[in-house]
Formats: sequence, structure tokens, C-alpha cells
Amino acid sequence: MPEEYRLILKHADAPGYSNDLECYVKHGGYKALKKALKLKKKKIEGKETVTPQEWIREEVKSSGLRGRGGAGFSCGLKWSFVDRRSGKPIYLICNADESEPGTFKDRQIIYKDPHQLIESMVISAYANDVNLAYIYIRGEFVEGAKILEKALAEARKANYLGKDILGSGYKLDIHVHRGAGAYICGEETGLIESLEGKRAYPRIKPPYFPAVVGLYMCPTIVNNVETLCAVKHIIADGSEAFAKLGTPNNTGTRIVSLSGHVKKPGYYEVEVGKVTIGDLIFHKNFGGGLHEGRELKAIIPGGSSAKVFRAGEKFKLKSKDKKGKLIKKEVDLLNIPYDFDSLMQAGSMSGSGAIIVMDDSTDIVEALSNIAEFYAHESCGQCTPCREGSLWMSKALHRMTHGDGRRADADYLLHIAQNIQGRTICAFGEACAWPVLSFVNKFKDEFEARSAEDEKRKAREVLS
Repeated sequence: MPEEYRLILKHADAPGYSNDLECYVKHGGYKALKKALKLKKKKIEGKETVTPQEWIREEVKSSGLRGRGGAGFSCGLKWSFVDRRSGKPIYLICNADESEPGTFKDRQIIYKDPHQLIESMVISAYANDVNLAYIYIRGEFVEGAKILEKALAEARKANYLGKDILGSGYKLDIHVHRGAGAYICGEETGLIESLEGKRAYPRIKPPYFPAVVGLYMCPTIVNNVETLCAVKHIIADGSEAFAKLGTPNNTGTRIVSLSGHVKKPGYYEVEVGKVTIGDLIFHKNFGGGLHEGRELKAIIPGGSSAKVFRAGEKFKLKSKDKKGKLIKKEVDLLNIPYDFDSLMQAGSMSGSGAIIVMDDSTDIVEALSNIAEFYAHESCGQCTPCREGSLWMSKALHRMTHGDGRRADADYLLHIAQNIQGRTICAFGEACAWPVLSFVNKFKDEFEARSAEDEKRKAREVLS
């Protein structure tokens, strides 16, 4: 039976559990940090003796942990890119700018279990020779910022932060920085620009790979809240235990934000790949199905920037079993395992882990218009294709939803979107183009029918 597996959210919703230090320590908090700081030099199979920091980095890499913020890139591999020979300070930034529409998982950790994030950040900072770290939090999370400030003060007082953490000689401080409510600040280089006090214009990569040239032109690690929280559990239980959760190349757990036309919208933590999209929407342990009398029409599997799926679609997927044998199979939409690789093969992505469900009451043109308006508003304006194209798409969709559709609108939207993707500095171009490309291609009949009806109505009005 598909069910939740709570690792990161194990205590977050437990009766009587509070977000203060006393409660966190009572439930085993900061034990993983103590373990990390007491580590001695170790031997890794096939390698020479390594430092505790190197061992922690290797554990994270061996665990198979992938980023939970959107791209699903290997966390350990990302850490390995850090330029440790430059002589410059290394910084760690927690990306808590959770702005992807449909996503509401990271804030659960911040509001309900902030010390888990702090402990994980201290371990991650220690592993990467970081002495100063930041939590960049979305501006609208006012209460979340207050909770974090309180938790950081408690951690400093208890010597979990400061100049000599738990007598180890290691020093670290963490500061909270509130953003200004801009979606583009979720992009790591735009976040860094904002943190430096500048307008959040994403940087060109190369040369501005944060691991080499990041905050204040120094090596910088940027990970999101859920990703960092997994580090504590990897160190506490070991990389092998973490890797046993989930499926090959999709290890650990994932917190899923489920919203839209389901009976039980909310957040659910599951082993990656152990449940399907259909389980998450219809099973009683998760979404509980659609409202009475309704049928499924579409699913966005990874936040509003992910490409949409149309109900009834079938896909050919490839995977490997535990012995490494390649398996090929055809599955329908509801039987796609909810993991990074399966959703990518199906033509979309798990993104920020946000599933948006649309039933047959949904006006697809209206839905896309709402998404396009958001991205047109949030474009930073640095790149011409994105700045102009996102606005053109939004204006065209606004016309269509206000009775002024034209027969060529569907192809017009596709043409604009195709000329945005791949032509911008950051991935925002894809974020605004992919919904348009997928919605129009998957539901072109509805777009064309809307435009044809509008033209017929306008012709009747002229004749009358």
C-alpha cells in the first residue's frame, strides 16, 4: 500500500512538537552535528586517509542526494566543484526563496522545524570549510524569518553556532536575509546578486559558476531548504541507509506539494519513485481523488514552470533494476513513478515537487493565461527574448480570455515560446516558455476552438 515515509517531516506535525530548541534537542536534535564534529581522519575504500570534512562530502555524494529545488542535480557533485585552492573564503547559502507557484514544502520545515535546517547547515558548512552562511528567505515569509531569527539566537546561546562550536574550534555564523518577493531570486546567481544588495539580474555562466565565482566573487554553495535538511540524516544514519530509501539514482525522500482539484490538498513526504502520480492524486493516504462527478483533465507535475500532462497520455520509460538490468515499459500518465528520471523521460520534470491537478471543470486557456501573466510580471527584464516575449504571450492570452481570440493565436504563441527557450541567460526563459509550449501543443483543439468561436461572433456582430 502506498504511504508516506516521513524523514525530514518526522516531527514537524507530531502532537506537542514545537519549533524551539528544547523540543528539538529532546527529540534527538544536534546529535548528528556532534557526531560530525567528533569525526577523526578516516580511510575511504580505494583512497588515502581523508579529513572529517572530506569524509562528510564523500558521504553526501555516495548517498545519491539530488537537489530538491528544481534541477535535481547531485548535491555531492555540486559540492565537489567548489574551488578550495583560491585562498578566498567559501560561503554557503540556503535558498529559501520558495516562489514557484504550487510549491509550499520548504516553508513547512522553516515554520515547524527550523533547528533541523540550522543543524544541517552547520554540518554542511563544516564539511565545506565555510565560516559564514546565509539563509535567503522569500520576502513574504515574514513569520518564517522571525522564527529563523529566534532559532538562530537559541543556537548561538547553546553554542551550536559561534566562534567555538561545541568546543571543536570550528566557527560559523548564519544570517537571515529577506528577499523582496521576486521569483527571479530563486535562481541562484540572481539570488547572489540580490544578497550583495544589487538588482537580481542572473549572471552569465560561465564564468559565474557560484562554486568558483559566487557571493562577493568567492566560491559559494547554494542549496535549497529540503536538500540541506537531508544532509543531517545522511550523517546521522549513514549514506547507505539514505541510499536504500527511494529507487536507484532517485534516493531518499521527497516532500510533495499537492494542490488543485483534489479532496485532500497538502504536503506529503514519500520515498522517491516508490509512489506514482496516480497514487499521489487518488490514494486515500494522499490526495484522496477528485471531487464527486469530476474527471481528470491535466496535471502539472513539478510547479507551474513544468510542462503539463494531458489525462490519458502514455509514455515509454526506461529504468534499471537493483542489478543494473535495463527495463523498458510503456505506462500511462497515472502510473509514472514520481521521481526525477521518469518525469524527465515523459517530457516534463519533478521540479520543485509541486503537483497541480486540474479536472474537467478547468478552462485550459484561462489556466495558461494565469500562468503566463505571472511569468510576464516576474521577468527581471535583462534578456530581450524573455522580457518582450513573456509579455507578448500574456497579452495574446489575455485577448483570448476576453473574447478577442484570433485563428492564428495558437501558432503565434508557439512561435514566441520557441524563440524564448534557449536564448536567455538563466532558465527563466524556459520557465515561461515551457508552459505555453506544452499547454498549446497538448490542448491545441481548445485554443483553436476558442479563437474560431471569437472570430465567428465578431463576424456576426459586424453583419448585424
